[in-house]
Amino acid sequence: MYIDGVFSGGGIKGFALVGAYEAIEEKGLKFQRLAATSAGSIVAGLIAAGYSSKEIYGLVDELDVKKILDERPLWLPIPFAKWLLLYWRLGLYKGHYLEKWLGEKLAAKGIKKFKDLPPDSFRVIASDLTNGKMMILPNDLEKYGIPWWSFSVAKAIRMSCSIPYFFEPVRLPTANGTVIVVDGGVLSNFPMWLFDQENVIKERPVLGIKLSSDFQEHEKHVITNAIHLFGALFETMKDAHDARYISRKHEKNIIFIPTQNVIPIEFELTDEKKEALIQLGKERAQAFLRQWSY
Repeated sequence: MYIDGVFSGGGIKGFALVGAYEAIEEKGLKFQRLAATSAGSIVAGLIAAGYSSKEIYGLVDELDVKKILDERPLWLPIPFAKWLLLYWRLGLYKGHYLEKWLGEKLAAKGIKKFKDLPPDSFRVIASDLTNGKMMILPNDLEKYGIPWWSFSVAKAIRMSCSIPYFFEPVRLPTANGTVIVVDGGVLSNFPMWLFDQENVIKERPVLGIKLSSDFQEHEKHVITNAIHLFGALFETMKDAHDARYISRKHEKNIIFIPTQNVIPIEFELTDEKKEALIQLGKERAQAFLRQWSY
C-alpha cells in the first residue's frame, strides 16, 4: 500500500528514523511522496532514491559520524582561532563532507538532480535568512531564478541540515544576489502541513515520524552547560511553528519517538547508542503500526 511520509529533523537523533523505516517496510507500506527537514531529509532522501531500510542501515553503519565534523584548517595555532573562524565563516564545520557523502550515495541509485526523481516525490525545508523566509525545495527555487530540475538533491539536503553556528550556512547564488541558507528546522522541523491543504481530499494516508514525545507530554530540557543551552534553544525554536499546527486530529497519524537522552549535536555518538536509537525507532513504529487505522 502506498502512503505519503513526513520525517522530522533532530540532528544525530535521526538514526531512530532508520529503525522506524524498517518497521514501516515490514508492514508492507511504501512511500509515494516524502517531505522532511534536516536529519529527516537525509533518511527521506535515501528512501526517495530507492534505498531499502536494510541498505540504509548498512550506509549509516559504515558512516564515520565524526567525519561530518569537517573543520577548516586553523591559520593561527591558538584555541581562540576556532572562534574567530566561527565569526567569519558563521559555522564551526564546513558541511562539505556530508554533502559529498550524500552525493555519492544518491548517485549510486542514479539520483543527482531533482529531474532524476518523480515530480513532487521529495521535498525538503530550508531557511532563507537573507530574506527571512522558509524555502520549500525544489518548489521555491524558480523564485530565486534557479531551475529546480537541475538543482542537486544532495545540496538541497545539505541546506536543510545546516544547524546554525554548528555547520556553515550554504551561500546560495541567485538571480538577486547570494542568500544565506540554514537548517529548515529553524522555521518548520516537521512539515506535515505540506500534505494538508484545505478543501483538498488526501490521495493517500499520510504518516509522520517525529523525533520527540507527543506535544502534550513534551520532555523537559535539562540545561547544565552551554551545549545543553544551545540544544534546548534550537529544539524550542524548531518545534514552535509545528506545535501550533498539529492537533489531536493529526497526532493519530504520527509516530512519536522520544529521544530526550540524546542531544541533537552529539556527533561523538557511540556505536551502542547509535544502535539503541535505531532499535528505539523500530520498536516505537511497530507499536504504532499495530493500531494505526489508515
